[in-house]
Amino acid sequence: MSSLAAFREGVRRVNGAPLVLAGAIATTFLIGLPLSIALRGMIATHLGASLAADTVAAGANYDWWQEFTAQATGLGTTFIPAIIGFGAVLENISNLVDNQPMAATIAGAAAAWMVIWTFMSGGILDRYARQRPTRTHGFFSACGTNFWRFLRLGVLALAFYAWLFGPVHEWIFEDFFPWATRDLTVERTGFAVRLACYLVFVALLVTGNVMFDYARVRIVVEDRRSAFGALLAGIRFVRRNRGTLYLYLLNAAVFVLLALLYALASPGAPGGGLSMWVTLAIGQLYIVGRHYVKLLFYASETAFFQGALAHAGYTAAPPVVWPESPAAEAIVNVDTTSVR
Repeated sequence: MSSLAAFREGVRRVNGAPLVLAGAIATTFLIGLPLSIALRGMIATHLGASLAADTVAAGANYDWWQEFTAQATGLGTTFIPAIIGFGAVLENISNLVDNQPMAATIAGAAAAWMVIWTFMSGGILDRYARQRPTRTHGFFSACGTNFWRFLRLGVLALAFYAWLFGPVHEWIFEDFFPWATRDLTVERTGFAVRLACYLVFVALLVTGNVMFDYARVRIVVEDRRSAFGALLAGIRFVRRNRGTLYLYLLNAAVFVLLALLYALASPGAPGGGLSMWVTLAIGQLYIVGRHYVKLLFYASETAFFQGALAHAGYTAAPPVVWPESPAAEAIVNVDTTSVR
């Protein structure tokens, strides 16, 4: 199967399982809801019954915003102008590649989301691999079966990313970059060196993502119990199939396209009334699209792996039909010769 064919098959599988998309969105919403309520309480307490409350309700008030962030602590420090519209996307990407630490409350919510997503991803991959509805029982059975395997794989992933965002990031951006630009007098040359450093770091990050993605796929499709063995198998599969990288870049291009559309559609700081609701609706559509792209990674990579190793027919079993009662089954299966 070519990368393009796997991508098209991934789109078909995601579109064929709308409840998986709805469940992923609902999970993110439920995790983020307590933080939103807590932040709302901080804002309401700071505004009180002041005159600024009326101006904030009518639209973005930059002066009040600066006053709020100056005294904010904990979760309140994340409420900055960069969260509006496309600025939030750029802020997240910048924090990732520059290895900026998260606020403790955000880190806690992110950790909770990762654990829940680790649990759900087993059922999601199983659903996409089987290409048929697995119902609630089948979905959560697959989640439970693969959770501990994915958790062990997550320990290996944590070690890899700790090495990547620790010593490797420090060597590239704190050792190599200052050394490479110490005698430069042309700003654009320094920017080019910085950009090259980002490209090297992102290439290593993408390589790790692809390896661990196919390790998860092999755990689910081949019912592998060893996380380390699945990782080695995933690495071998990626090394032997260049299409895995092409497929990843194709999915990444869809995300870039989604982000560009969001940048064009997002109006920036909203006013009151209809403008505020339009801004909110556009932001929610972006969140839906972002979840769709994430699931598209899973579905297309599963399709590519099955196409490469001819596992599609193995996993796409017919739906299980619940049998008759034990008494009825015993009557059907009785050996008439023994009765005689």
